[in-house]
Amino acid sequence: MIKRGKLFWEQRTNDEALKKADHFISLAKNKRPIDFELSILLSKIKYNIAKNIEMDPRLKDSLFLEGAKISRQAILNHNKVKILLDKSTLDSSSKILASIANAPKEVVPGLFWWAENLSHYLIEQPVIKRLNHRELLEVLMNRVLALDPGYNYSGPYRFFGSLYTKIPGVELGQADTYFKQSIDSHPEYLFNWVSYAEFYHQKKGNREQYNKILKEVLNSDINQFPEIMNDNYFSKIYAQRLLEKESLLFE
Repeated sequence: MIKRGKLFWEQRTNDEALKKADHFISLAKNKRPIDFELSILLSKIKYNIAKNIEMDPRLKDSLFLEGAKISRQAILNHNKVKILLDKSTLDSSSKILASIANAPKEVVPGLFWWAENLSHYLIEQPVIKRLNHRELLEVLMNRVLALDPGYNYSGPYRFFGSLYTKIPGVELGQADTYFKQSIDSHPEYLFNWVSYAEFYHQKKGNREQYNKILKEVLNSDINQFPEIMNDNYFSKIYAQRLLEKESLLFE
């Protein structure tokens, strides 16, 4: 099941292959419920289905939330995090935050995909709900930033760039700085550019820059970087969707 699931995951630009990856990795995880690697892969699969192929807003939210819960459980079940939890004398929620803030590098993938899924789930939630989760999101991704800032092609910088366009009262210049750091570090990763257009330039009302960046993404050659071809393929598809919504977004 694991071999078949991973094979389909590598073919994820095909919608049916991505769904089959979900099927087989879910079955495998049922057999190995506390397998950290399997849990994180399943969390990534849920994220990709929600982000790239699911069109129903309620199902998208459900998948993002499920992905977040899978990564959260993987973190809390990890032996090295359990030690931190057992040593803490704080109450439950404070204990979890303190343990995340001191989590080891081995759990970086879990921290990242917990935060990434949860933040996408919160996009369509009421502002108060986003504010209530701000501390958790910042603690999760600040730990990733401290341990492995280049994870997922400068994912922590990209994450904070997006987050600080969604939280009221945050100076947008902070978001701009984080996005530029992600792009400077990994310009070949198209999702860094797409996120910059979608969140920062849309929020600022920079229609010209929004349009320019997304068209440059569409005109890019994804064969140039074969190791990230799958992700860049999805970034181009997403860029096209954002361009199709441009007139509505900048009314």
